[in-house]
Amino acid sequence: MSTALVIAGWVVFGLVVLAGLALDLVGLFGNWVILVALGAVWAVTGFEHFGIGVMAVLVGLAVLGEVIEATAAGFGASRFGASRGAVVSAVLGCIAGAIIGTPWFPLVGTLAGACLGAFAGATVHEILLMRRDAEAAAWAGLGAALGKVAGMLAKLLVGIVMLCIAALTY
Repeated sequence: MSTALVIAGWVVFGLVVLAGLALDLVGLFGNWVILVALGAVWAVTGFEHFGIGVMAVLVGLAVLGEVIEATAAGFGASRFGASRGAVVSAVLGCIAGAIIGTPWFPLVGTLAGACLGAFAGATVHEILLMRRDAEAAAWAGLGAALGKVAGMLAKLLVGIVMLCIAALTY
C-alpha cells in the first residue's frame, strides 16, 4: 500500500474521531462514530490489531456512555430536590428539547434544546403536578440542566477512554 494512501487513511480516521468527539459534546452518537472508525481500522489492518475482546470492551463503553448521558439529567434533578416524576420529566424533556432544537440550529440547537428541555420538563412537572412554588421548581430544573451538561461531558470522557484503550492495544 502506498505511503500517500496510508497517510490519507489516517487523516480520514482522525477527522472521523474528531467528529465523534464533537458529536459527544452536543449529546449525539459520537462514541458510536468512534467505534465504527476503530472497527474500520481493525478491518483494514486485517484484524491484526485490537482483537475481539478489546472491540467488545469498546462496545460496552459506548453503551455505558449512552446510559450515563441518558440518566444524568434525571440524576441532576433529583440532587436538586426534584420528585421522581420530575426526574422522568427531565429525561423526556431532554429528548424532546433535542429533537425540537436540532432543526432550528443543528448541533448547537441539539445541545441547547436538550438542556432547556431537561430544565422545562422538571420545572413544569414540579409546578403543575407537585404544586411546588416557582423557585423550588426552577431549582429542580436547574439541576436537570446541569445534569445534562455533566452527562455530555461524561460521555465525551468515555469517548476519550475508548481512544486511549484503542491506542494502547494497537
